[in-house]
Amino acid sequence: MALITISGYPCSGKTRRAQQISEFIEYKLKEPEYTGPQYKIVVISDHSLNISRSAYNDSRSEKPARGALFTNLQRQISPNNIVILDAPNYIKGFRYQIYCAAREFKVRVATVFVVSTPDQCRTRNEARPKGERYTAETLDNLIQRFEEPSSMVRWDSPLFTLLWTDDGIPSPDIWKAIISDDVKPPNSGTLSITKAPTDALLNLENTTLATVSAIMSEQSSSGSFGGPMQLAITPTLTIKISLPGRNVTLSELQRLKRQFVTVHKKAITLGTTEKGTVDWEEQRIAEKFVAYLEEHLQ
Repeated sequence: MALITISGYPCSGKTRRAQQISEFIEYKLKEPEYTGPQYKIVVISDHSLNISRSAYNDSRSEKPARGALFTNLQRQISPNNIVILDAPNYIKGFRYQIYCAAREFKVRVATVFVVSTPDQCRTRNEARPKGERYTAETLDNLIQRFEEPSSMVRWDSPLFTLLWTDDGIPSPDIWKAIISDDVKPPNSGTLSITKAPTDALLNLENTTLATVSAIMSEQSSSGSFGGPMQLAITPTLTIKISLPGRNVTLSELQRLKRQFVTVHKKAITLGTTEKGTVDWEEQRIAEKFVAYLEEHLQ
């Protein structure tokens, strides 16, 4: 239903903000004025997944940690859940990946940027129990590498920025973003592509060749040029075509056949650029090829 991505320096207060947001949403869902569906609130964090702070010490251990976050996120995103991702999320490429996943599942998105100074983060880190601290080197490294969210890019929008001096959160705006804002359509790169059947290329070649042969045969046997014709493509497939009032040559038909086949070969190889289901049966191919000939023969 919705995904809220929390971003900020390590030890900037992200977990506190995630808790405030979670408590507020839970309160709103229980209000008598609220008559919509009841959603489950799911908070995903390094702590909930038992990801150690030491995972961020080097890139080799950090990559599987991010992978675990993303995998769990994909499992939890659904029309029935409001997911809050409480993690550094400091790489804009990772936030974009999260955004694409949300679009694929057709849920609303929002980003909360928790702002704190580096010195404040260092102080909070030192105050933590030893097993929950970042090393000083890792903390400084993560702060230096942090890529700040921007409301100018779609994957960080809508963006809510919370300063360390703010006691509360912009509750009404966050509620509106996750309840009533537009749901972004899936990215075309994430959509599954309808693949053509294995015999589609053979059907394309044979049906267009049979159509060309049927036109030449009908012109020869009838002795007339142009006008409506009934073509026997196969013993079980007959189709109508209307030709210009002249003799249509074999070279013309072969040239148009090559053009038609080339265009549709690409659709077969790469999937399809057409909306909806593409029918690669003989009759549908013949109908499309006849329409193509009627349009291009003058």
